[in-house]
Amino acid sequence: MTDALLTVRLSSATKEKLELLAKDTKRSKSFLAAEAITRFIEEQAQIIEGIRAGLEDAKAGRVTSHEDAMKTIYATIDKANKRV
Repeated sequence: MTDALLTVRLSSATKEKLELLAKDTKRSKSFLAAEAITRFIEEQAQIIEGIRAGLEDAKAGRVTSHEDAMKTIYATIDKANKRV
């Protein structure tokens, strides 16, 4: 994979925090920014995939009523509380 250059605009406060973090971790600002952007994109992609899967489940009728879901949740909580 080849690297690409990206310019971003940050608030002064965020830039200062990035500079301090870079100094404290002995990493470059570019490295930290790239890591943060990569993680953010991966997290957002997972969220979007989960939403898409949920929508497909709903279209296919693979749903649970609120009442049934709450019964399962409360039963799980009660079971966990009895173990404590």
